[in-house]
Amino acid sequence: MKLTIISGRSGSGKSVCLHMLEDLGFYCIDNLPVGLLPALLEHNHAQHSAIAVSIDARNLPEDLSRFTNIISDLKKSLTHCEIVFFDAEDATLLKRFSETRRKHPLTSVNVSLTEALEYEKKLLDPIAQLADLRIDSSRLTVQQLRELVHNRITPDTPKELALLFESFGYKFGVPTDADYVFDIRCLANPYWEPSLRSHTGLDKSVESFLLSHPETIKLLYDIKSFLENWIPHFSTDNRNYLTIAVGCTGGQHRSVYFVDQLAKHFRQQHKQVQVRHRELKT
Repeated sequence: MKLTIISGRSGSGKSVCLHMLEDLGFYCIDNLPVGLLPALLEHNHAQHSAIAVSIDARNLPEDLSRFTNIISDLKKSLTHCEIVFFDAEDATLLKRFSETRRKHPLTSVNVSLTEALEYEKKLLDPIAQLADLRIDSSRLTVQQLRELVHNRITPDTPKELALLFESFGYKFGVPTDADYVFDIRCLANPYWEPSLRSHTGLDKSVESFLLSHPETIKLLYDIKSFLENWIPHFSTDNRNYLTIAVGCTGGQHRSVYFVDQLAKHFRQQHKQVQVRHRELKT
């Protein structure tokens, strides 16, 4: 049996994920009390091969505090158990609640939305600390989030380390869900070449510019070597997901090229390699 636990702060994408998993064949339950997890699995063990449950801050605080012990016991009997935690920047969550006019489950006459989001973060911290995969949905559209869920969490996903290479621009913030972050702003920037400014790291002209600088080749080689040495350690540690982010100033040229090259290289060794260019409007 495969158990996928979906958690995260309200407005960060849990419902989108749960609906996607239901479409993919999972037996799904929203807002399950933590204490009922063992009984749920015992009752459905023979009926369903893949179960997904959403656990959020609507649980009682004392139940959430028991999560670590309950999961530890369950993992001893399950062949596959993973925790996916969704989150987003506070400003993004505030904007989403404002636009949809939804009420946060922890707000009240005496608790503002900002206070509710902060309290929710503390309540869910025991789950967040155990997450196998963390997804920051701050800059994802609903369609992009659905595609990400579909690509990374499916009933037929083999138990093999899935790699996600992500390019980003530092001026738009560092991805909070990355396991490794590489800063390549030290390299020559194609942006300052007027003829290359409107191009991206996927274009041959930008590639030629970058490869004309020896530092590009050396840094790319060093990052490949570092990851080749350390990715196997994540595999032997029974990790299912690894997100590697590469950042430059605007996320259009250097980081895009590096991520594309890293993905091509590691696809020769790993079956599950995905690419995301956060700042490209594609």
